[in-house]
Amino acid sequence: METDPAAGVGILAALGAGLVSFLSPCVLPLVPGYLSAVTGVAAADLEKASWRQVLAPSLLFIASFSVIFIALGVTATGVGDLLRENRELLNKVAGVVIIAMGILFVASAFLPRLNREWHVEALMVRAGRGGPLVAGAAFAIAWTPCIGPTLAAILSAAALSESAGHGAFLLGVYSAGLAIPFLLTALAFTRMTTAFDAVKRHYAAIIGAGGAILIVMGVLVYTGELFQLNIEAQKFLDRFGLNFFDDV
Repeated sequence: METDPAAGVGILAALGAGLVSFLSPCVLPLVPGYLSAVTGVAAADLEKASWRQVLAPSLLFIASFSVIFIALGVTATGVGDLLRENRELLNKVAGVVIIAMGILFVASAFLPRLNREWHVEALMVRAGRGGPLVAGAAFAIAWTPCIGPTLAAILSAAALSESAGHGAFLLGVYSAGLAIPFLLTALAFTRMTTAFDAVKRHYAAIIGAGGAILIVMGVLVYTGELFQLNIEAQKFLDRFGLNFFDDV
């Protein structure tokens, strides 16, 4: 289990990648529109909406896109299983892919053209009419090109996982990184949108930091040092009885 990216350091990287995906320039500005489509509450009225109006549909939306991302994680692990005999080569390839995605993410902070504007507002409105489950699926599919660098990096790590369950768990953590700020926005719209203004002023730093994390993780995977770091992380958690990774 210690060699598995779906433990220790890999989990923190997946959670951070999900959060950075949420904060990316082609997702964050459209969050109010997503919420409106999902909850059926007009964007202008979201700050007045009660938690009862937004909680259930938001959770269904999150569950829907999470299922799709987790399914991708299982698929990636399956591909990794086919290449298990060439474990060292798989580590090298995955490391290179993660590093490349990190470089692309860092570059997007300084080259606005890399942050394409995906005009899917009409799609989200139509999907929202089909309910939060349909809207969640539409988000996962339509926005995959936009969050591609971070998603591809975590899928590459999932391909190294020891089992489909571990790969699914890693993508579940990535989904949580997207889901937690979305849910907080639904429940505290005014406060979160005020925070978004501060985030937008520091886009370059946030996206650059996210890309740097991916590059470091890619180097660790390529060199095999992720193995040692996960061992040390799990030993540290063992001291406090907090190591739940062996049960994943």
